[in-house]
Amino acid sequence: MVPLGNSLAAQSAVQGDVVVLGGGLIGTACAWRLAQRGHDVVLVDPAPGAGASYAAAGMLAPVSELHHGEEELLALCLLAAAGFADFASQVSEASGLPTGYRACGTLAVALDAGDRARLARVRAAQTALGLEVEALSGRQVRQLEPFLDPSVCGGTLVRGDHQVNPRELLAALRVAAERAGVRSVRALGEVLVHEGRAVGVGLAGGGELRASLVVLATGARAHEHVPVRPVKGQIIRLRMPAGEHVLQRTVRGLVRDREVYLVPREDGELVVGATSEERGFDESVTAGAVHELLRDAQTLVPAVAELELVEVLARCRPGSPDNLPLIGFGPVPGLLVAAGHYRNGVLLSGLTADAVAALVSGEQVAPEVAACDPGRFGLRAAAREEVGAR
Repeated sequence: MVPLGNSLAAQSAVQGDVVVLGGGLIGTACAWRLAQRGHDVVLVDPAPGAGASYAAAGMLAPVSELHHGEEELLALCLLAAAGFADFASQVSEASGLPTGYRACGTLAVALDAGDRARLARVRAAQTALGLEVEALSGRQVRQLEPFLDPSVCGGTLVRGDHQVNPRELLAALRVAAERAGVRSVRALGEVLVHEGRAVGVGLAGGGELRASLVVLATGARAHEHVPVRPVKGQIIRLRMPAGEHVLQRTVRGLVRDREVYLVPREDGELVVGATSEERGFDESVTAGAVHELLRDAQTLVPAVAELELVEVLARCRPGSPDNLPLIGFGPVPGLLVAAGHYRNGVLLSGLTADAVAALVSGEQVAPEVAACDPGRFGLRAAAREEVGAR
C-alpha cells in the first residue's frame, strides 16, 4: 500500500463512494452489483479482462473439481452454482449480450484401468458427500460422446456441472456495469492509505481517486496486501469445423493419471487445458506444456489432431493458502478484499459480487461466504463500515 502523506488535500481527481481495483470478472461483477445498489463506483484497471479471466475455460464444476479436504470450498461453489444461471440471465438482461452459459453437464472419463480406479475413488467421495454423480461404462461414455477414443474404459456423468464463456460473460458485465453508471479508468492503480485507513487509489503517472471504500479485486496481484500467490496455467484454444462439433459437453479426462479437460463452445471453439505451475508471475507459453495438453486431448479425442489451432496462452490464477478465496474486510479500514479465487473465479464471480455488495451495506452473508473472511489468516480485522449510497 502507498502512504498518502500530505498529498490528500493537495490533489484531487474523480471521487466516488467506491473504487474497485481490478477489472476482471470478479472486479467488474462487484462494480456492477454495487452500482445497482446506488453506489457511485469507479473501476480501475489498465487492461480490463486481460488477466486470468481472459484465459479461463469457464467450467462451472463444483462437483467435478472436488478435492480431498476442501469441503468448505465445495459448499461455497455449490452455493454459487445454484445461483449462476440466474446471475447469467440477469447479466444478459442488463447488457443485451450473451454470456455463453450452457447447462450441458460434465463427463469425466478414464483412459485405462488405473484411471478408472482413480475415477471410482473420486466418485465414491462425491457420493459420500451427497453429490449427484452417475457411473458409466466405456460403452455408455462413447454413446454420449461418439468421438471419444475406443480405449476410453469408463466415466462419471455429472449432470449439474455446466459451463459459461468467460470472455462473453465479461463483455456483457462491462456493458451492464456501464449502463448502471460505473465509470472506468484505464490505469495502473495502488491502494492509498492515510492515517491507517484506505482512502482511495493512486494512479500510475500521477493523480488519485478518492473513495470511502476500496475493493481489492486484482487477482494474483493482490499479493502485496493479502496472502495470495500466482499459479500459472497454460491453455489452448482450437476451432471445430462449422456444424461438426467433436464434443457436445465438457469432458474432463484422466490419461494415465494425468488430467486434461476439453470444453466445447456453441460457436465451435474447443478449449483444452490446463497446466498448474508454481512459477511466480511467469506467463510464458512453453512448447512442452502445449505438447502435453494436445497429446492427452488427442489421446481421448483423436479428431483433435485435425482441428485448427487458434490460440495458446498462459495466465496466473490467484491461489490462497487454503484454496478458499478471500472475501471480506481487511487488513486496514476502508479496504474490502475480493481475491484468491484460484480455479473457481468464473463460478464464484456472481456470488462474490453479491457478497461484496451485502458487506458494503452492512448486511449478513451466508455462512459459506463468511468462511472466506480474510481474518482467518490473522489479518487485522477492519471496521465494518456502511458506505452511504448516493
